[in-house]
Amino acid sequence: MRLDLRERWSAALPRLLVVAHDLLMVAIVWCVLHWLRYSIVADGVMPTLDWTQLAIVLGLQAMVFWWVGLYRGLWRFASVPDLANLMKAGLLGVLCIVIGLFLYNRLQGVPRAVLVVYPFALVAALGMPRLLYRAWKDTTFDRRRDAATRVLILGAGRAGETLIRDLLRSGNYAPVGMLDDAPRLRGTRVHGVPVLGKIAEAADIARETAAKLIVIAMPSISADEMQRVISLCESTGLPFRMVPRLQDVLSGRSLPGQLKEVAIEDLLGRDPVPPDWQAIRSWLGGRSVLVTGAGGSIGSELCRQSARNGAVHLTLIDQDELSLMRMQQELARDFPAIGCLPVLGDCGDPAVVAHALRKHPVQAVFHAAAYKQVPILEDQLREALRNNAIATHVVAKAAVEADVGTFVLISTDKAVDPVNVLGASKRLAELACQLHASQSQTHFVTVRFGNVLDSAGSVVPLFREQIRLGGPVTVTDPEVTRYFMTIPEACQLILQASAMGAHDAIYTLDMGEPVAIRKLAEQMIRLADKQPGKDIAIVYTGLRPGEKLHETLFHVDEGYRPTNHPKILVGETRRIDSESLQQAISKIQSAVTAFDESALAELVHDAVPEFAPMTHVEANNAPVIVPFPGRRNRRS
Repeated sequence: MRLDLRERWSAALPRLLVVAHDLLMVAIVWCVLHWLRYSIVADGVMPTLDWTQLAIVLGLQAMVFWWVGLYRGLWRFASVPDLANLMKAGLLGVLCIVIGLFLYNRLQGVPRAVLVVYPFALVAALGMPRLLYRAWKDTTFDRRRDAATRVLILGAGRAGETLIRDLLRSGNYAPVGMLDDAPRLRGTRVHGVPVLGKIAEAADIARETAAKLIVIAMPSISADEMQRVISLCESTGLPFRMVPRLQDVLSGRSLPGQLKEVAIEDLLGRDPVPPDWQAIRSWLGGRSVLVTGAGGSIGSELCRQSARNGAVHLTLIDQDELSLMRMQQELARDFPAIGCLPVLGDCGDPAVVAHALRKHPVQAVFHAAAYKQVPILEDQLREALRNNAIATHVVAKAAVEADVGTFVLISTDKAVDPVNVLGASKRLAELACQLHASQSQTHFVTVRFGNVLDSAGSVVPLFREQIRLGGPVTVTDPEVTRYFMTIPEACQLILQASAMGAHDAIYTLDMGEPVAIRKLAEQMIRLADKQPGKDIAIVYTGLRPGEKLHETLFHVDEGYRPTNHPKILVGETRRIDSESLQQAISKIQSAVTAFDESALAELVHDAVPEFAPMTHVEANNAPVIVPFPGRRNRRS
């Protein structure tokens, strides 16, 4: 307790000395102006000093000093804005003094000339010592400190305290102040660095302290609060970084103590809801897992998280040799105790999947391999059905024959009332899993979610590259929205849904609120220290074939209900005619082999009757649903 009081006193002493200096200057200016006024007048007689009058002047001026925030800045970084603040304090001070002395003695014995000159003399008396002190510090005592980058820190909590220790230890950064909204922290010091004000005052205090970099040390704040803080940082015109979140450090995406640039997922993410790791590890621990598309964005993260949560062996299938090699090398480096079997090949080839399952038995299959680019698949019906639907049927059938305990299909929100080839092919993949679930003991789990931030081919890498090249950034439509989720969060929830143990279920991940793509583009431009429409143009190109303004997460007939995890909803599978579906899949396989796209167009509509293709857009960007080539108009 005694040590705490001592620290508080040592922190408050410099500010008290500044207050005493300023009040002394007020008294000197007031007395000197009176002396000059009476010395100039011939035969002027200096009246006796009225101590009550002086006390009123000092009290009123002190309140004005405090009200204008004169003591939030530091003499060390006094500048022109500080002089403007002093002038405001002088003008308001003389106004209050006139009112106070008028009430006291009707301004008796107070020359009008003194009142006119007082604010200007006060600015000179208070401003000169401040500027001289800064010049002295600049030239004599603080050269080494000024050689380092001056840093203003937002957040005076535990993360801020740790950051200051790291910055002081590095020698390359000089923390000049902290900002925090907690009133109890105002005026205190953390390792000698003062807490100067609220976060909303970042622009003014950054200028007062001559900061060159802002660091956000609030890793646990919500995405909405982070957006507010980023807006304040952007208003300063200074570069800014942030302390990484704990989950980024634990997942290996950031190093402890490493400052990172603010990423778009920091702004668009939701408040994290941690998975039930105990349930995931009890389900996954000791198991052997097969992942198709293991080199892709989702597949690779599933490999990492499976290894991290107790899987003892991973079988990787991918037809991209470079991606497969990279994933194998990463697992060998980070998880040397876990067995790894890479299999180069197409998971739609029955021989490849059967070979992988013979080579090492598995208890769980994550089927992540898929084509997913909407515009290109609109003209590639055969490949979409072969790779997304038929390959799912092949892998599911092989898993059943090998007595695999759990088969997990990674699906998409576009499979709900599909309007494009991607959605129809993934819906057919879901139906294939439902067919196998009705004929086997294998647990088939389908997990749907929307767009994944920074996945290969997604809009975020595209925008990033366009911004790097100087623009323009292309957005399809000003009103278009999409659901977004980070890759790690999506994979955590996939594992969570898989551990729930349902025999035949469709899980949908709660994607939060949809994000306007226009807003996404603007925020990414600002994060690159550019201004939308000024430094980087945004061009609207119109919706592409197969795209719609807004995605749908839920189908009305699937009766979604909550699970024991707040981010996962479970739906009932719709009834199917197993015999008809089996025949449809067989016919589609034959048409794929024959490369008969006309027959495939008919067959996919027979198998997925809710498929209503959107092939063009009217001038007002309203989607128009028209018959697919080769399809009978079923809604006429």
